[in-house]
Amino acid sequence: MYSDARSKRVVLVSHCILNANSLSDGTADYPAVNSDIVQLLARSDIGIIQMPCPELMCLGLDRGDVRGAERHVVVENTRIRAELEKPSTHRMLMSYVDQVTFQAEQYVTAGFDLLGIIGVDRSPSCGVNTTSKGGREVAGQGVFVESLQAALHEKGISVRLVGTKGRRTEEALRMIKDMIDGT
Repeated sequence: MYSDARSKRVVLVSHCILNANSLSDGTADYPAVNSDIVQLLARSDIGIIQMPCPELMCLGLDRGDVRGAERHVVVENTRIRAELEKPSTHRMLMSYVDQVTFQAEQYVTAGFDLLGIIGVDRSPSCGVNTTSKGGREVAGQGVFVESLQAALHEKGISVRLVGTKGRRTEEALRMIKDMIDGT
């Protein structure tokens, strides 16, 4: 099965890396796509699984406050994180975790190499190395990435995590290249 031209190598990618239009107001560092990351994956024949944007899907494009961009980014991100952690919103978020986990499990079961997750540091939902809490950027993961990693672990799926942030993609590109090369 699957003995055609496909590479059988995939990576989970945060929605906003592929669509900056989904970002919270005031946080976009590029007009549409982080083309450096996308081009590296495309040149390496890596399939891109676009994860849903949990903030957009659970809170809407304005994240529940049209004046969010008037606050400092980590203060606004802290507010967004608190909204995502509310029980009703968290249940919605977990339904997206379940969907991504199902996809990942399907690929792994079919013998594909799931290389990892590329997230966005400082994000209250998709942060990998850092997230926003208490009005500051702190070490830790966003609520979506943390929940997704736990769900994958429950399925026996271990993945590498790479975090990128804004226009500072050089370090992320090196880490993604290491992920691709298995180093």
